[in-house]
Amino acid sequence: MFRSVLLAATLFTTPALAAPLLPTETFTLANGFKVIVHVDKSDPVAAVALATHVGSARETPGRTGFAHMFEHLFFLDSENLGTGGLDRLSARIGGSGANGNTDRDVTIYAQAVPNDALEKMIWAEADKLGFFIKTVSEPVLAKEKQVVKNEKRQSYDNRPYGQMELIMAKALYPASHPYSWPVIGSLADLDAATLGDVQDFYARWYQPANSALVVAGDVDPQQVRALAERYFAEYKSAGDFAREKPRPAGLTTTKRLQYEDNFAQLPQLGLGFPAPPIADPDSPALEVLLELLTDGRDSPLTAVLVEEMKLTEKVEAFVYDGELASDAFIQIRAFEGTPLDKVQAGLITALDRFEKNGVDATALARVKTTQEAAFYRSFQGVLQKADSIARYHAMTGRTDFIDDRLERLRAVTAADVMRVYGRVFRSGGALRPHVAVSALPKGGAVLALAGSQKAVIEEEKIVQGAEAEVDPKAGVKPYARTPSSFDRTVEPPAGPQPRVPQPAIWTAALAGGLPVSGIVDNELPLVSFQLSIDGGRLLDDVKKPGAASLLAQMLTRGTRTKTAAELENALKSLGATLEAEAGDERIIISGTTLDRNLPATAALVAEVLTQPRWDPAELALVKAATLAEIADNKAQPAQLAVAVMARVTYGPDHILGQDELGTPASVVALTMDDLKAFHARNISPASARLRVVGAVDQAAAQAAFAPLGAWTGNPVAIPEWPLAKRPEAPALWFQDLPDAKQSVLLFGSPAMRRADPDYYPVQVANYILGGGGFASRLTQQLREGKGYTYGIRSGLGGGSREGGFQIFSPVRANVTLEAAQLVREIVRDYPATFTDADLAVTKSFLVKSRARAFESQGAKLGLLAGIGDLGLPADFVAREAEVVASMTTARVSELARKWFDPQRMTYVIVGDAKTQAKRLEALGLGPVRPANGLLKE
Repeated sequence: MFRSVLLAATLFTTPALAAPLLPTETFTLANGFKVIVHVDKSDPVAAVALATHVGSARETPGRTGFAHMFEHLFFLDSENLGTGGLDRLSARIGGSGANGNTDRDVTIYAQAVPNDALEKMIWAEADKLGFFIKTVSEPVLAKEKQVVKNEKRQSYDNRPYGQMELIMAKALYPASHPYSWPVIGSLADLDAATLGDVQDFYARWYQPANSALVVAGDVDPQQVRALAERYFAEYKSAGDFAREKPRPAGLTTTKRLQYEDNFAQLPQLGLGFPAPPIADPDSPALEVLLELLTDGRDSPLTAVLVEEMKLTEKVEAFVYDGELASDAFIQIRAFEGTPLDKVQAGLITALDRFEKNGVDATALARVKTTQEAAFYRSFQGVLQKADSIARYHAMTGRTDFIDDRLERLRAVTAADVMRVYGRVFRSGGALRPHVAVSALPKGGAVLALAGSQKAVIEEEKIVQGAEAEVDPKAGVKPYARTPSSFDRTVEPPAGPQPRVPQPAIWTAALAGGLPVSGIVDNELPLVSFQLSIDGGRLLDDVKKPGAASLLAQMLTRGTRTKTAAELENALKSLGATLEAEAGDERIIISGTTLDRNLPATAALVAEVLTQPRWDPAELALVKAATLAEIADNKAQPAQLAVAVMARVTYGPDHILGQDELGTPASVVALTMDDLKAFHARNISPASARLRVVGAVDQAAAQAAFAPLGAWTGNPVAIPEWPLAKRPEAPALWFQDLPDAKQSVLLFGSPAMRRADPDYYPVQVANYILGGGGFASRLTQQLREGKGYTYGIRSGLGGGSREGGFQIFSPVRANVTLEAAQLVREIVRDYPATFTDADLAVTKSFLVKSRARAFESQGAKLGLLAGIGDLGLPADFVAREAEVVASMTTARVSELARKWFDPQRMTYVIVGDAKTQAKRLEALGLGPVRPANGLLKE
């Protein structure tokens, strides 16, 4: 689903821009294929996006899910790239990894690469469009059906509230409307899909005249045009691709539906309203309206439902934009045991208040500034730019839609907002026809909205052996190769390799001694910053955990001179964001702001840090939200796996063996005095570092943050908690999640800290195992070879004290044993089977991908954090390049034997115990240990 907060939906209070924000050049080939180029010289990177104007709305009932299925099939093979050729190419050229997205209206395939690989990527995209379909066989289709089913289980069936989206779409639209079925399709339709169906769908929609190529980055438009002519011009187009007219949902009566969610712990109310399509003149005003209704303490819905009635921690509102129609959603996850009729009553009270008070001019101006900053944050990479240009061109036929959208958003008035409010939400004092879905915990039907009918849910049963094992290489028949005017089997040469120096870093100290480091980045009128304070959860009391987390939340809940609402509004008026989070080893206060507003934003940061408000009402809200999150996490399979792994690794008497949020009892027990004492002891400039990246030089950054120079404090004594020990023998723990449609696998062991000399070499060694996406063995065998999972990865994480190596994957429930066995075999055999060819791919990726390493402000902050927080030398990037250059096959095997030893790992599985736990005894890891009792208080 593509939810629009509109990536480029921005309001300005400044005069109209003289030049487009994302200028483009467009060329149309004789066959109707469009080529759109956006030049961005900020980094030696090019993003290539191939967009085909086909989504689930082009399907027919009984044959749903085809557009999304094509997104999967498209990556697998083509006549000249070969099976897995795109993934191998991506690894060799240092690409971001081939990725795609399908929504109701468009399918996009996109990747960012160093600009010396531009021709290679255009060659590859052309091969997919014109030389793909003959490579699809029955076994390939059968295997990919299993991958798509796993995606459906992971996205909808095996997570809390996952069914709500499917229920909404079916109820909002009549069965004849193409938005009434999910993009991913139904399980029955996926099972019924034939190879002939796939070939017909390709022939109908994957035509040059229905597609476009968008290239964004450090490129020459004329070179792009010439390459497009070479690789795409000989393709023929057939068929009618006239743009469809808007098709409103046509909902005439309100529908109330309810279902008991297998995983939800809290009741949630979702309201869906038919809304105008993305190109409608009222669409920008709808974006503004939703933010005015919900964003901020004094917005009507938040003020009533959160602040006054205290029924929820937040109210969410968003638009799912579409070419034919859009949907406006309001979602409220209530606190435990809250009747949703009470939530609905609060919603009506809030809307009454909005109608009475109208649109506040100050709030409207604040929204415009907030949207301006959000716009800049959304375009910190050429991949995001290419994707947005491609998407909006497909949906509207315009390459200038982003700029037009900006202009229309800037022109929105209070009258526009009230008009669209009446058109979409409420007219004459009554809600317009809508769909209300009550998602309830098991046994919570009494909490549903009055008059709700039971929703029909497509739910599969866990049946052992229901899916046959599939070998995508079996039974492949020879085919006649598609002719071409030139030899497309020859991969084009690379261009001149770009030079990628590490960004220049400046360092200084404020008046009180606080260290500051920074990087100048003038690509956008934006500044990002982080204040890192050592300690974090390590400073918590193991008998009363959660103080660090509660304190971090309280820091942004007002200051001595500002209420929480006043602080929030002050930040929004500056286009700034500010958040504080407690991690294992430190508390991080981070934010962004428009460059012109950095001094005012920095003054607020100093106020937040040194003058907390300590408002009892805010602490009550923070505690309620924390308790709700703890409850919600109990039904999140991945969260449960992480919690079990931490408890097994550290034990209940170690602070890192506790939930980072605390326990329900400790959250209730922690007092304001506890938090004040934590702040006085542990929030000190003697243990802190400030980082600043963006459109600001050193002098201006130091001047802006000068108020922090008056911050004082003593060094903080951090307890010496024991480091985790690697297990001497494997052990298997199973967390029961009844009726889970997938099992989450989390296997791993403790490892070294980030600054350890072995850390980066082990990262290098992990690339082919599970760190290289589709280039990795785990992905190639479990997803591409077996269809057991939608995704699997292995990775190394390291802090300033210690780290860990882990393998993670949600797998189909009825192959839990088989997937676990295969993972263990791959890891066991890896040291002996790592080849010189594997090393060459690893080196090529790690060297070439450095062109993309520092593209965003976030990446630059990460560079500074590695030096400041984790103890890396200032030239660690250059040193790591030397590690790559000197790495040998023997060294990788040595590191893998030591750090990827399957006999020294802990195995955590979260799934349906009644169908899977007993089978896992065949792994030979000893008794299957029940984990459910580990996490009890």
